[in-house]
Amino acid sequence: MDKIRAAITGVGGYVPEYVLTNKELETMVDTNDEWITSRTGIKERRILKGAGLGTSYMGIKAAQEIISKTGIDPREIDLVICATITPDMPFPATANIIATEIGAVNAFSYDLGAACSGFLFALATGANFIQSGTYKKVLVIGGDKMSSIINYQDRATCIIFGDGAGAVLLEPTTEDVGIMDAILRSDGTGANFLRMEAGGSRLPATYATIDAKQHYVFQEGATVYKFAVTNMAEVAAEVLERNNLTGNDINWLAPHQANKRIIDATASRIGLSEEKVMMNIEKYGNTTAGTLPLLLWDYEKKLKKGDNIIFAAFGGGFTWGAMWLKWAYNSKA
Repeated sequence: MDKIRAAITGVGGYVPEYVLTNKELETMVDTNDEWITSRTGIKERRILKGAGLGTSYMGIKAAQEIISKTGIDPREIDLVICATITPDMPFPATANIIATEIGAVNAFSYDLGAACSGFLFALATGANFIQSGTYKKVLVIGGDKMSSIINYQDRATCIIFGDGAGAVLLEPTTEDVGIMDAILRSDGTGANFLRMEAGGSRLPATYATIDAKQHYVFQEGATVYKFAVTNMAEVAAEVLERNNLTGNDINWLAPHQANKRIIDATASRIGLSEEKVMMNIEKYGNTTAGTLPLLLWDYEKKLKKGDNIIFAAFGGGFTWGAMWLKWAYNSKA
C-alpha cells in the first residue's frame, strides 16, 4: 500500500492596508530607521485598523483566497486549525469563528498556541490527521494581530511586530511530495524571557495589571536572541542530517521572520546561499504565527513541484522546530 502524506495544495494570505514605517516609529519612541534596519532587517510592518477587527478577520481573508484559488467546496473541509496567540477572545476559538464565516459547516475547529512556532506545530498536527487517513481536507491558518498586545512606548518590542495571517490547505497524496519529516521542541523556562504576564488565569485583568502594563509582550532581547539563533539553526540542521540531506539538496529555506541575523545564521548553518532564503521581514516585520504561511503566499509563484523546503521557527515559551516539505504543485498564477 502506498504511503499517504499530507501535501499543501493551496495557499492564501492577508496583510492589512495600513503600513507602519520606521519613520513613523521615530515619532513614537526613541529609535531611528538605521538602528531598526541594521539590527532586525525590518523597514515596515502592517497594522490592522478598524473597530471590532481581530485575528479572525485576517484568517477569514486568507482562507477565502484558498477557496477561491482551489475551487474547493468549503463544506468539504474536515478540520480548521488556527495557530494564534492573539485570539479574538478567550473563547470561542478563533478557528470556530473562521470556519463558520467561510462556510466550513462540516468542520470541527480549534486554536493552537505556540507563539512564533504556532503555524509549524499546527501544520505538523494537521498533517498527522491526513496521514492517518482520518481526514481528507485540513485548513491550517497562522495569524496574529500583534498590535493588540504591543506597547508602542517600548522600543524593544514595538519595532519588531506586525499584523497578518496566512493559510494552507492540506490534502492526502501518494506521490513523493508533501510533509516528509518534522522535529518540534519546547522549553518552559523561556517564559522568564518572553511572555505576556497578565490576562490569563494566573493573573486575571485588574486595574493594577493594566496600570503596570502587564498585558503587553515582554521580551528580554539578548537572552531570546541567543537562544533563538542557536536552536533554530540547530534543529534545521538536525532535520537535514537525519534524512541524509545537505544544503545542496534544498531549494528553499522558509525561516520564521523575527530577525534577519537569526535568519542568516540558520541559512549558514545548513549551507544555503542568500538566494535560497525566503524573506519578507523588511515589509511585514514579525507577524508571529503568520510569518511562515505569508512566506509561502509571497513566494508561491516561484515554487515548483518537488522543491525541497525547510521550515524553521522559534517562539516564546520557548518553542521551536523545523520541517522538511516537498512542494506538491506548480502554481497556476
